[in-house]
Amino acid sequence: MNNFSNRIYVIGGIFVLVVLIFMIKLFNLQIVDDSYKLSAENNSQRQVTQYPARGLIYDRKGELLVYNQAVYDVMIIPRQVKRFDTLDFCKLLGIEKLDAIKKLEKAKNYSYRRASVFLKQLSSEQYAVLQEKLYKFPGFFVQPRTLRKYPRQSAAHALGYLNEVNNKEIKADSYYSQGDYIGKSGIELTYEKDLRGEKGKKIYWVDVYNRIKGSYRDGKFDKQPISGNDLISTLDIDLQEYGELLMQNKKGGIVALEPSTGEILAKISSPGYDPEMLVGRVMSKNYRALVQNDSLKPLFDRTLMAQYPPGSIFKMVNALIGLQEKVINPFTRFECHSGYHVGSFTMGCHAHVSPLDLRSSIMHSCNAYYANTFRYIVESPKFGSVNNGYDVWRNHVMSFGLGERLGTDLPNELRGGIPTLKYYLKKYRRKNLRALNMISISIGQGELLITPLQMANMCAAIANRGHYYTPHIIKSIGKEKGVDEKFTVKHETSIDSSYFSSVIDGMEMVVTGGAGSTGGLAAVPGIRVCGKTGTVQNAHVKDHSVFVAFAPRENPKIAILVYVENGVWGSRYGAPIAGLMIEKYIRGEISDSKRWIEKRMIEADLINQSEEK
Repeated sequence: MNNFSNRIYVIGGIFVLVVLIFMIKLFNLQIVDDSYKLSAENNSQRQVTQYPARGLIYDRKGELLVYNQAVYDVMIIPRQVKRFDTLDFCKLLGIEKLDAIKKLEKAKNYSYRRASVFLKQLSSEQYAVLQEKLYKFPGFFVQPRTLRKYPRQSAAHALGYLNEVNNKEIKADSYYSQGDYIGKSGIELTYEKDLRGEKGKKIYWVDVYNRIKGSYRDGKFDKQPISGNDLISTLDIDLQEYGELLMQNKKGGIVALEPSTGEILAKISSPGYDPEMLVGRVMSKNYRALVQNDSLKPLFDRTLMAQYPPGSIFKMVNALIGLQEKVINPFTRFECHSGYHVGSFTMGCHAHVSPLDLRSSIMHSCNAYYANTFRYIVESPKFGSVNNGYDVWRNHVMSFGLGERLGTDLPNELRGGIPTLKYYLKKYRRKNLRALNMISISIGQGELLITPLQMANMCAAIANRGHYYTPHIIKSIGKEKGVDEKFTVKHETSIDSSYFSSVIDGMEMVVTGGAGSTGGLAAVPGIRVCGKTGTVQNAHVKDHSVFVAFAPRENPKIAILVYVENGVWGSRYGAPIAGLMIEKYIRGEISDSKRWIEKRMIEADLINQSEEK
């Protein structure tokens, strides 16, 4: 009997407990938790995403490069759409009826209940007209957005552009929804998460005519957006614009670095494009034109993605390796009789005095000197074989940041190519190489491929007497976040600093050495410029013009690479353009004595002229 009574009490207790839990849950749903009430009220409210202001971008001196301009997207929720005057609606938006029908079907296919973009980027004037009559069109509302604007139509490749997210990007990051914008290239891509900020939301009461009647529940469920971080770039926009002017109607690139930090002062890829072309409703049309219809490939960033033979500017690296391995010294002299001759093999060279020591070989850009130096390195008895000698030589080369990605903060950087031992063994089908198998790379030709960014960085390493900092384009993020620590790491080359002075002597002689020197047009009065010309052989069209330089010689402020496709000789375009850029950066203006050079460079047109040799 007692057991039966106990069971009654237990069952009764359980029943009371269940009822109590149910009542607490009901109280929570009706009084405490607003989510169900919020859901029930969906038909009389509208949730609007509050997009944050995207961060601005400035140059190193505080000049504004990128800002935001307000535009308005027309949004649609298909389930809320009722019959409306289609012709009147299309007239307000400036679109055809058939286009409107297609957009409506697209929205339904995306989601019947979720908002999506019906028409992008109305101007403030269009928005004002539409807003007065929007109540006539249930299911439609306006979403404020921003577009990027450019007060200086420059640096398009460096800054990058925005476009709508695709499905892959939406799946990869829950931050994004259909119709959102994301950085697709340049700074906009690399620093997307810093620039984009955090979205907010605002919920409104709306009446049966789709008109906003006020904030829902006094904004209790609203969330304020957080603006993106502003970026201070390393670019000098005046230098950037000047470089673009000098490179107009030419193919190639310019990269200017600050040797002491690795900061990118200017980055010109030519031909380029106006960044405004990839903004707004005209973007798709302009993008197709730039990609499909322009054989000059203006969207192709030559500074990061073009892989060129460096030509004679590479001779300094070969000289430094020879000094480090003690197969030559500054006073080593080699004969040159119009080239380097071994049996039936000849590597030609231009006429100059002979023999030459190291400094003079750089000034005169003697091919025979560097063929001999390369051969002395790889055939040195201390390595045991040419195979081993080549590996040692290659490792020295790569210590200058060549043949691998430097790790810059700009996307799409290519690695270039320093051929491996395995490559040559396979190519020549032999177990042991001979120096002559790859002698052309001793003068920067053959299979050697280097990007303009790498060439400029190589020059910076020489300017620093044996070290470099990874090139980068952002100085600071927001008010507190500085440059990434990896950009402050000093990268040492494998060459002892004591060996650089004689090579730098030769580079200064290239610019100031008088008769026989090849870079005189890079000279800047009162500034010690050290440089090296390069003429890169090009089989069927005109050779390329190349020049690297840094200045001043002591405590250099700028290291620069100029690469002009089909510019014939390094002295014709590379050297004068580099000299003008150096003077512009250090002095801020061009001296009267160099105005004739400036005029000639600006007016030169290498694109529309014949490319035949």
